[in-house]
Amino acid sequence: MAFVDEWNNDSAYVEVKTSGSTGEPKRMLVEKRRMLNSARITCDFLGLKPGDTALLCMSTDYIAGKMMVVRSIERRLKLIEVPPSGHPLDNGPWSMVNGQLSFAAMVPMQVYNSLQVPEEKERLMAIRHLIIGGGAIDEEMEAELRSFPNAVWSTYGMTETLSHIALRRISGPEASEWYTPFPTVTLSTNDEGCLVIDAPEVCAQTLVTNDIVELKPDGRFRIRGRKDNVICSGGIKIQIEEVEQALKKYVRVPYIISKRKDPKFGEIVVLLTEGDTAQVQTICQQVLPKYHQPKLYLKIDKIPLTETGKPARKKILELCS
Repeated sequence: MAFVDEWNNDSAYVEVKTSGSTGEPKRMLVEKRRMLNSARITCDFLGLKPGDTALLCMSTDYIAGKMMVVRSIERRLKLIEVPPSGHPLDNGPWSMVNGQLSFAAMVPMQVYNSLQVPEEKERLMAIRHLIIGGGAIDEEMEAELRSFPNAVWSTYGMTETLSHIALRRISGPEASEWYTPFPTVTLSTNDEGCLVIDAPEVCAQTLVTNDIVELKPDGRFRIRGRKDNVICSGGIKIQIEEVEQALKKYVRVPYIISKRKDPKFGEIVVLLTEGDTAQVQTICQQVLPKYHQPKLYLKIDKIPLTETGKPARKKILELCS
């Protein structure tokens, strides 16, 4: 594994690249000691012990895959590497596991695919701690995961925080819509309501995010959307994610919400879809408040995604112009 060679070289730094969900992926150098700190914090939170088994099923080109390796190094976990794929628990990769997994990290697409195949779902349910990151978790998928017997977690973080700094329990009676930050993390909000992260063990500087959140006095928080995904239309601020969420139960074809500059309203809501625009428009008029309804519907062949499967918002915005 090329990353192990990089980890074992004489440099105090590792090169990582961001996901590129809001623009082109960027490369950055991070300190190995801070990656070890992050690994220790996660392993302590989950109660992982030396000898526990961990599954690496994501590319080590990105921070999520790199951190699975570092956690295994820091906690002396038995790391099982399978090729990155949409079905990390199918018969081929599973033959390498040889028993129950203590810990695994996946993106929502991998979890979704595994839930569609009974034997893969059974294997997913057997993972003692499953963390899911890299994108939003669909409501229906989250409802299915809620009944899992073991711990399933949604993660909050980014490349700059060396993976996650907070977890939200999805399964069991402890399931919550609120993220709980690690004890070493202090959170606040700025004047725009965006989350501010002070995590000195993993990030040298205080990080101001673009995530608009609701923050409780005890530090728990939930995400309303991103600052750059706000549409200011006719004096009303519309959060893109809230419109997308409101349509999830009703629109069965791929779609995405974006915006376009407009001389009258300032900005207007735009819906792009791979399906029939007339049908989607009818649904929007039935289920959305009038000021949330798109004023423009665009038919596209394929919704642009990043390498990690997130909506490529910048490219989508360009399609609207």
